[in-house]
Formats: sequence, C-alpha cells, structure tokens
Amino acid sequence: MSIGETACTYAALILHDDGIAITAEKIATLVKSANLTVESYWPSLFAKLCEKKNIEDLILNVGAGGGSAAVAVAAPVGGSAAAAPTAPAVEEKKEEPKEESDDDMGFSLFD
Repeated sequence: MSIGETACTYAALILHDDGIAITAEKIATLVKSANLTVESYWPSLFAKLCEKKNIEDLILNVGAGGGSAAVAVAAPVGGSAAAAPTAPAVEEKKEEPKEESDDDMGFSLFD
C-alpha cells in the first residue's frame, strides 16, 4: 500500500467517523494538514469510492476476504424436489496422546 493510498484511507475514515461528507477536497485538506504529499488522483479516487460504497460495510467486512466462491450443493437424483436437508457430519473427537514432560526423563533444564 502506498503512502498516498494509506493517507487517503485514514482521511476518509476520519471524515466518516466525524459524520462529515467525504469529498476529494476534504480528503486533500486532511492529507495536507498532516504534512503529507500524495498524487492528485488519490483524493478523488477515494471520494468516488466512498460515494458508491457504504463505509460501514467496508469496515465490518474487512476480514471477510473478497475471493470466496459460492458453494454448490448437488440436488438429489430421482428424489422429490422438497427433499429434507441432510444433517451435518459430526466430527469425531480424537484424543491426542499426552506429551512427555521433562519430569519423566529424570532430569530438568535447571538441574
């Protein structure tokens, strides 16, 4: 992420948090007041993004990832259209073997 992109991101978040309309001029003013110089296209690019997207949604979905594909479920063959959904598979709990401690070996780190 470039400095211009980061600065405009923070400026847009500040404006959103204060309830101020996000415009290219306001983003540029905040970036300039932070003594940063960015390319002239960054503030307008972020202002256009904020017009089209809801900032709250972007904040809430930050860890959701964008490349997830939809999972397709195969329909039952020859069955009725309103077949009952199957129960999810139950995971079997495997008991992990106990790790041996230093006490079992007859010595310890500080002996």
